[in-house]
Amino acid sequence: MRESSPKRFNTAGPCVPEKHYMLPSLPRLPGAENMTEGEMYFILHAPRQSGKTTVLDFLTDKINDSGTMYALSCSMASLRTVKDEYHALARIVSQLNDAMRSSGVRAISRKAFQYDSLSGMDAPNLMVKTLLNRLCLDLDKDLAVFFDEADLLAGPGLLTFLAEIRDGYNSRHKPGNKFPRSLALVGMRDIRDYIASERPESAGGRLASPYNIVAERMTLANFTLEETGRLYRQHTEATRQVFEEAAIGRAWHWSEGQPWLVNALARQIIEVRLENDYSAPVTAPLVDEAAESLIKRRDTHIDSLIERLTEPRVMKVMDAVFAGTKSPVPVNGDDRRYCQDLGLVVKEADETLRPANKIYGEAMSRVITDQI
Repeated sequence: MRESSPKRFNTAGPCVPEKHYMLPSLPRLPGAENMTEGEMYFILHAPRQSGKTTVLDFLTDKINDSGTMYALSCSMASLRTVKDEYHALARIVSQLNDAMRSSGVRAISRKAFQYDSLSGMDAPNLMVKTLLNRLCLDLDKDLAVFFDEADLLAGPGLLTFLAEIRDGYNSRHKPGNKFPRSLALVGMRDIRDYIASERPESAGGRLASPYNIVAERMTLANFTLEETGRLYRQHTEATRQVFEEAAIGRAWHWSEGQPWLVNALARQIIEVRLENDYSAPVTAPLVDEAAESLIKRRDTHIDSLIERLTEPRVMKVMDAVFAGTKSPVPVNGDDRRYCQDLGLVVKEADETLRPANKIYGEAMSRVITDQI
């Protein structure tokens, strides 16, 4: 449990004044610790607002607390609008230095901005490799690095970044070289699929090699019904406000455990409808009313997903889904996978695609109906 500002909710669960409530994040990503301990390079992709950053924070802290190796998490959110190769790689180096400076590990924080004058730090194809190589050489323990929102990098900068990771990985055991023991690329989309749209036709297979080092693609699971109940009961323990069992079931019915929705339903009921009256129980009808409010209001998270319907490749898939077409729908596999990575749809055991949850489904179907 972490202290936080009053009356805030986070993607891990509902909160009451002064505190956040959350479940341990790592069980939502089984195998992540084994990947880092096993010197693996891996990809983690999950939809927006599914708790990726929270998981990375927990994983980073746990590794650093273990005393066996170090971990560093670096956000690449500022790369969203950077297309030029040199400035993209320079920005990554800057973000790495900022992450080092704010690290709670003194061995890492004191090295921030210490390598800027090294040979190679002015060359786009060497910057990241040089910094990570030197940092790993200077540390007394192995290092794991997590690049959060890595899929925001695009164009030549993306290709060069991945090539540097590949080269650093391949040369890590050569004399005078070292590189992160484990490395993860984290984002909303699977970066291995994203690269296909960036690689020029003339490159042939040369640029595919960065993926040869990736051991596994991982995605972040939603909360189960039982986990959703545990989150809500933490609120009950702190305030004595009861979440009726039927209410928990309806919350999962509407959200299917999507972390932002689990949180938003609770916030809509407790703060808006009940006005923080903790003596009033949370009932199933209140959950249904909250779900309808979220669908109508289309808050930022939902609206950002709805905006995807303006993309022809998304609309092709969603038209087929709402028409009841069985998978594979009559569009290419990349488009189906793209919609899954965005968190718009999920695939059933019988290969049928359907909306990822009932709130998304209802919001999207209303938009599509209005357009007809």
